[in-house]
Amino acid sequence: MGGMTIRLLVVDDDPLVRAGLALMLGGVGDLEIVGEGADGSEVPALVDRLAPDVVLMDIRMPGVDGLTATEALRGRPGAPEVLVLTTFHAEEQVLRALRAGAAGFVLKDTPPAGIVHAVRRVAAGDPVLSPAVTRQLMSHVADGARARSGDPRRAAALARLESLAEREREVAVAVGRGSSNAEISATLYLSLPTVKTHVSRILAKLDLNNRVQIALLVHDAGLLDDV
Repeated sequence: MGGMTIRLLVVDDDPLVRAGLALMLGGVGDLEIVGEGADGSEVPALVDRLAPDVVLMDIRMPGVDGLTATEALRGRPGAPEVLVLTTFHAEEQVLRALRAGAAGFVLKDTPPAGIVHAVRRVAAGDPVLSPAVTRQLMSHVADGARARSGDPRRAAALARLESLAEREREVAVAVGRGSSNAEISATLYLSLPTVKTHVSRILAKLDLNNRVQIALLVHDAGLLDDV
């Protein structure tokens, strides 16, 4: 963020969790807790009024849950990044959040330094999912959620990927495998700037927010079945 303060909105129905996060994050020099919410229904008004850079969003809330709130928020122009709070025991919920445009997730029992690092990365536009975690997440859903040839989701994903040039498609599949830009550069014999350009074009063509969504789309298309 170039030394700028990161404005953070915390949304969780548990007041103890909100208080803990505020205490944990409020003392960090480059973070500012600009507001708190107890339900997803409060998010639009809070975002409009407080203009946060990052929303730390709980998944399970009694009114409007964090998944619904994330989908609505990320569909708006100029939306802040969303970092989802999860226990990692509900992979389908995590996948839905990532498909909706969340920049990643953190566990509720993550050490304070880890949450601070995640917030900073998300604010800088870097999804909080390492290649290893991406592969792990894919493997969790592969057995039960792998698309079959007649599945409408697979057909829709393949149709979206048709807009990509051949080289862009190769890069997209590599992203789906969890490869870093450096690994893609070495594997496809492309310069690192060229890989970055391809990723940017893929995001623009497919109207996606981050490389995690690229990975999920490639997964839905069934292009990782033999990986």
